[in-house]
Amino acid sequence: MKKIVLTVVAMMSMTMAFANDENAKIAEKANVYDMHVNIRRLATTLGLNLDQMASVDDLYSAFCYEMLDASKGLSNGEKEEKVEAAVKRNKTYMKYVLDGKQYSKYVSLIDTTLRNRGLVK
Repeated sequence: MKKIVLTVVAMMSMTMAFANDENAKIAEKANVYDMHVNIRRLATTLGLNLDQMASVDDLYSAFCYEMLDASKGLSNGEKEEKVEAAVKRNKTYMKYVLDGKQYSKYVSLIDTTLRNRGLVK
C-alpha cells in the first residue's frame, strides 16, 4: 500500500512539473506581443517636444493594443498578418508626427525590437 501511495504522489508531482512548463511557455509567448515601453525614455531617445510626446503616447498605446489583439487565439498566419498590419499602420501614423531623423531612429528601434522578439524576420 505504501508503494502505491508513493507512486501516485510521484506521478502527480511529475504531472504538475510538466503542466507548469506548459503554462510558462504559454505566458512567454503572450509576453512577446506586449510592446509597452517607457514613453519618457522613448521621447528622450527620439528628442521629442511635448506635443510630439503626447501624440506618440496615444499612437503607441493604440499600437500596443493592436499587438495584444494579434496575439489572441488566431493561427500563426493570421497572427503574422495582424502584426504586419499593426506595424505598418503604426509606422505610417508616426511618420506624420515625427520629423525625418526622429522617424528613422524610431523605425530602427521598432524593427530591432520586433526582430529580437521573433515577430518579424
